[in-house]
This record gives sequence, structure tokens and C-alpha cells, in this order.
Amino acid sequence: MRARSIATATATALALVAARDLVQKKHALLRNFPVLGHARYLLETIGPELRQYIVTSNDEERPFSRDQRTWIYASAKGENNYFGFGTDNDVEHMQGHAYLKQRTFAGALPDLHDPQAPLPSAKVLGGPRGRAKAFRPASVVNISAMSFGSLSGAAITALNKGAALAGTLHNTGEGGLSPYHRNGGDLVLQIGTSYFGCRNEDGSFNIDKLKDVVAGAPVKAIEIKLSQGAKPGLGGMLPGAKVTPEIAEIRGIPLGEDCASPSRHTAFDDVDSMLDFVELLAAETGLPVGIKSAVGEMEFWQELATLMARGDRGVDFVTIDGGEGGTGAAPLTFSDSVSLPFRMGFSRVYGAFAERGLTDDLTFIASGKLGLPENAAVAFALGADMINVAREAMLSIGCIQAQKCHTDKCPTGIATQSPWLAHGLDPASKATRAAVYLRTLRKELLKVSAAVGVAHPALITATDIEIMNGDYEARTLAGVYGYKDGWGELGPDLAEEITALLTTERPSDEKPTAGQMPTA
Repeated sequence: MRARSIATATATALALVAARDLVQKKHALLRNFPVLGHARYLLETIGPELRQYIVTSNDEERPFSRDQRTWIYASAKGENNYFGFGTDNDVEHMQGHAYLKQRTFAGALPDLHDPQAPLPSAKVLGGPRGRAKAFRPASVVNISAMSFGSLSGAAITALNKGAALAGTLHNTGEGGLSPYHRNGGDLVLQIGTSYFGCRNEDGSFNIDKLKDVVAGAPVKAIEIKLSQGAKPGLGGMLPGAKVTPEIAEIRGIPLGEDCASPSRHTAFDDVDSMLDFVELLAAETGLPVGIKSAVGEMEFWQELATLMARGDRGVDFVTIDGGEGGTGAAPLTFSDSVSLPFRMGFSRVYGAFAERGLTDDLTFIASGKLGLPENAAVAFALGADMINVAREAMLSIGCIQAQKCHTDKCPTGIATQSPWLAHGLDPASKATRAAVYLRTLRKELLKVSAAVGVAHPALITATDIEIMNGDYEARTLAGVYGYKDGWGELGPDLAEEITALLTTERPSDEKPTAGQMPTA
């Protein structure tokens, strides 16, 4: 009797669905194939998961392959991150793969067994321009800009605590400095076009509010965001429904009202006035000040380098973001087709400064899928001094590449403001995973550097890496990107200083601080 009732109820439900499908006019598929047509939409919905776990090979997925995600997960958990039985890469036919050339003999090398894997920057941030609070970053690997609002409070907390444990810097993103950024990690304060946290009621910049923010938190540097790889040249809109009391207070915007982020800055309108703005921030705070941008037209960079060559004004660092996209949600056209990919964009910007002999006078920070050792090594060979990691840091705290960042339905509680979903992320345990991942990446970079025969990844040159075209042709990185002799390399004094800093044995009780390393 019970089975008959269930069958009757099921048949009735299916009949109702079929009737609705037949009379609706939105979906032709459902009118032609009532009930059965829903199976197609179900499979479409779970298609990414089916491909991720069943269909694709270890090296096929994008943006991060299964092998790459496996390496990050294992590294974050402190597990075995080795791979056996040779490479999965199709080395006989693959185009564009980078190979490092190991050296038979090497000079002095650092200790590769230190669990903290100390790897400071080869340059003092703000040193060349004499900033009052110039410092040597203790880690060449740091956490990239991801705002509270795009990430949950639990995720920001985990990343900041992880940064503190690993001794790295944590970029706040343009959404303002939240309470979740105040968990021990040293910060890079990012200022976007809306000047969140340091703005007047009309959205214009307020220097006094910026000074208050800097004075109340461990801010080590300021980054002016011109654009980002995910959506270069595009503004944004934060709907009023998402402007909670917490976000309104952090960002300094009206509660419950739409907040538009313009695509361009209002505090300056050309390179000359931008440099005046940079010098104002540096003078008022004493901090190193830099810019972040994706790379499009080169006139901006040429003019910036020309004005900096005069010596009276300049940025302390440039963060170059690849056009491959990142954590920011964007229209498909912007993700796929606006701004240059990292390697091409970075090499062009580096060349603009190298032509004028300025590369030792500022720090180059690279961003764009560089949280993998091989990609990071290429960035250093092209002239990067530090790298920022974003999506890889998210993977280290549990991201499964569900690609739902723009829906507020992130299943792991990272890219969401849903209290229910964010509740699943435990900041304490995930902080440890983030820290272990960051240390492991530094350790891998030290191993790669040692294989090439140098003490620091910034000493890897553009001739130490070759780009393969199947098994029949190869060109050095320098040849591919048109580098001249000496480009991508540190000056002799900087090279000698960082080698001495890494290979000189420190007393056992001397530990580097989170955001700073002593100079040699």
C-alpha cells in the first residue's frame, strides 16, 4: 500500500512537471522533451565537477591543473608533494614549456633544510629613495590583494594569521583594512579608485584618514591600484544589499546604498600628477609607496620611467599583474582578452626601466599564477624581486576551484559573505596550512636556485631558462622576450649582498622578523 502511494505521488509530480514544461515558452528543449529535458540542465550544472573529477587528465584543467592543485594541497598539509614515474607533460610536442638548466658546479649556497626556509628580498623596499620606513621584506613570496568583501572574514583571518606564521606580507586589497586583517600579519595597504577607508563622503581621497589607518595597523607599504589582471580598465558596483553595517564602516560608505567604483583615479589624472601623489603619501606616512597594474599600452610605462630617470620623484615598487585573471570576478571579455599575459607584460615593463638603467632603483613584484615553483622561477629570471600569490593561497586554505567566486556560493566558505558557508572554514587550522604552503614554496625556490647554482632565485638569469618548442627547437628566455645583456639580473652590489645574507651563518637564537630582514 505504501509503495503504491509513493508511486502515485511520483507519477502525479512528474505529470505536473510535464504539464508545466508543455505550456511554458522560455525553453524550447523542455516543450519538446518534457521532464527528460531537465536532465540536460542538471548535467550542465554539474559539468565542471564531472570534468574536474572524472573526465580531464592531470595536466588538462584550467586555470590550475589537477597536478598543480595536488602539489599545492600536499604542500599546505606538509605531506609528500613528490610525483613518481616521470612527467605527465607531453615533452615531445609541447610548445612554450620552460626548462631550467642546472649547473654542475656552484658557489656558496644557503641551508636548504631550515624549516622556515628564510628567503628575503634582494632589495630594500624604499631604500633607493630614502623612505623613512624603508625595509627589506623577509619573504620574496607574499599574499596578493584580496579584499574583505570578496573573501569572507574567516578566509581573510586565516590568510593573515598564515602570513604572520610564515613571515610574509599580506596585501589588504582595495576594500579597506578590516578587523580580519589584524591578526598578526604585516600588511601592504592597497588604495583603489574608491579610496575605501580613506575617503571623504563624496568619494574623494582624504590624506588624514589614510594616516589614521596606517597609524593603527602594522602597515609596511602602500600600493596604489591602477588596474588588475582580472578586469583591467573596468570599474565596479557594490550593490546596496551587500553594504552591511560592517562593510559600510570598514569602507567608509553609506549603509545600504549602491557604491560605484570608478575605472580611473580622481586624485591624479596623468603620470606627472600620479608621481606627486606618490611622493605625498610617502612624505606623510614615511612608507614605501608603489603601484599595481596590468599591462596594456606602453606609453604610460615609458613616460613613468622617463620621469623617474630625473631622480626627484618615483615609485618604490611596481606590481605587475598578468592578464590571465585572478580572484576578481569580471566579464568574460576582460578575463580572456584585455591586457597582456604576465610574461609578455612584465618583460615589456621591465625593459622600459632597464633601457634607462633604473632596475636596481625599484622593486619589481610579479603577480599572476606564480605560486607554482616553475612559474615563479621564470618570473625571477625575467627580473622580478618578489611574487604575490592569490588563487594559490586560496587553494592552500581549502579552495577546490569550483569557480563560483562571482556567485557568493563558494562551497568552501572562502569567496562568499554567506555566514553559513563561511562557518565551514576554520581560520586556525587553515592559517597553519597557508603558512606551510608559503614556506614550502620558498623552500622549493631555494632548491631550484641551488640546482641552477645560485643562492637566491633573483640570481637566476634569463639565459638559465629555455622555452621549448617540442623536441626540435629551444630559445632562451632572454631570446624569446628580447632581453639585452644584463637584463633581468641584479647589479653586482645587490647580488653580492643577498648572497652573503643567505650564506652567512646566523646565530641559532637570531630569528628574522615577520616583515623585515636585516641588511648584510
